[in-house]
Amino acid sequence: MVKGLYTAYTGMVNEQRRMDVMTNNLANSATTGYKKEAMVAQAFDERLAIKIKDTSAYANRPEGIGYISLGAKVGETYTNWDQGAFQITDKPSDIAIAGKGFFAISFTNKAGETSVKYTRDGAFTVDPEGYLRTSDGDYVLTQDGAMDSDPSEDYYVQIDPNLEYAIASDGTITQNGEEVATIGLVDVADYDYINKYGENLYDLIEGGEIIESEGYMEQGMLESSNVNVVDEMVTMITIARAYEAGQKMIQAEDETLEKTVNQVGNV
Repeated sequence: MVKGLYTAYTGMVNEQRRMDVMTNNLANSATTGYKKEAMVAQAFDERLAIKIKDTSAYANRPEGIGYISLGAKVGETYTNWDQGAFQITDKPSDIAIAGKGFFAISFTNKAGETSVKYTRDGAFTVDPEGYLRTSDGDYVLTQDGAMDSDPSEDYYVQIDPNLEYAIASDGTITQNGEEVATIGLVDVADYDYINKYGENLYDLIEGGEIIESEGYMEQGMLESSNVNVVDEMVTMITIARAYEAGQKMIQAEDETLEKTVNQVGNV
């Protein structure tokens, strides 16, 4: 086994995964409320501490402290929750969240199963029946429905579609001076318990806790993606160069092996 080949290979795989994350960020640079992702590699001291009692190795045998790994190790892919810039749309159904928090959505998948999902995308519409919906047609939940994680129809936000409406910073909707509904705005106690589901939605995994949000709403605005296109492009160039370095290392190892087999072996 030539360790250099495996070191270069794992490094190239690591950079390829980083590239996948970067390209996904660029593809969503114009997605409302999108939060960019980044990937990091594990530091040597962290890997060492894990390996001492690691039973995931071959035959469930913990690897010794002096064990030399075959190369780079992907640490984790994390989400950057920094707030994006606000865009003024002057559309009454568009809502941006200032601060931490999520809208609660009654989401129905292709199998007909309904559950609560969460989003920062406030590009809503009001249908002919007065229900507040997402751009994909899912229903927005009230504050009670959001806190109770109840996706049932009783907690859909509904207003009179023929009247003008105003949305306060706490999500209260008023028409003709009367409160008619309150848009749900909640937060998660620990963001380690929330995952990206797809379709610009988030899913709360087991162990996650819904709490009241300290953020507030801005009507007639939308939150832009927090992806900086220039930064992502610079990162992609760095990744490409690191990948090329791995390729050159494999070529150098291959040339060394060729000389070893064809030249040294003939002496």
